Amino acid sequence: MGLRHLGREMALKALYRIDICDGATSEDLALVFAEAPDAVEAREFAATLVEGVRRERAELDRLIAGALEHWSVGRLSRVDHAILLLGLYELKDMAGIPARVTIDEAIELAKRYGDANSGRFVNGVLDELAGRLGVKTKGDERIDSKAE
Repeated sequence: MGLRHLGREMALKALYRIDICDGATSEDLALVFAEAPDAVEAREFAATLVEGVRRERAELDRLIAGALEHWSVGRLSRVDHAILLLGLYELKDMAGIPARVTIDEAIELAKRYGDANSGRFVNGVLDELAGRLGVKTKGDERIDSKAE
């Protein structure tokens, strides 16, 4: 498992805890990050994601709401919502991560932590958002050059 994947998992767990507890203390988040005491880079990546999502939550929710058809943010499962927040934050604000990687990672988290339909749902919403933001091909040149 890659360090960023581990970081995304930790960030998902932290955001879920924040959601169910209507906030979280530093001690609460330290418990989540303690799952990988030797993975400093993963913890730092997770902290960056959590801080970014918390800082931009209103804007991220607004964008997600605009991409949902016949659905509202309030009706999303907490897990799917947290995964969409993480994925959208990465798409929008983390230029060094290719869009395809972000979406693939979000789908894997949804399959592991969501319900039977979460993977397809998360894929559809993030793909729509990537198109609306004009970042569907973000980082593709990096992926293609590594294949050579």
